[in-house]
Amino acid sequence: MKTMTCKQLGGPCDVEFKAETFEQMAELSKQHGMEMFQKGDEAHLNAMKAMREYAQKPGAMEEWYEARRKEFEALPEDQ
Repeated sequence: MKTMTCKQLGGPCDVEFKAETFEQMAELSKQHGMEMFQKGDEAHLNAMKAMREYAQKPGAMEEWYEARRKEFEALPEDQ
């Protein structure tokens, strides 16, 4: 089990996610983002807007995703 924060995954807050795989981590982050979107949380909405703009560059999202995966893999296992 490893822990990452919303900030580490491109968001604006310190909410922690715990997962066994990066795919699970990405799904938890996505669910959190959807919750914040539904609540109209301005900080998260701004982060989502910035991510959409970044994603317009060819290959940018794949590069971003791989960088986060490597960061996840480099993390120590939770104690």
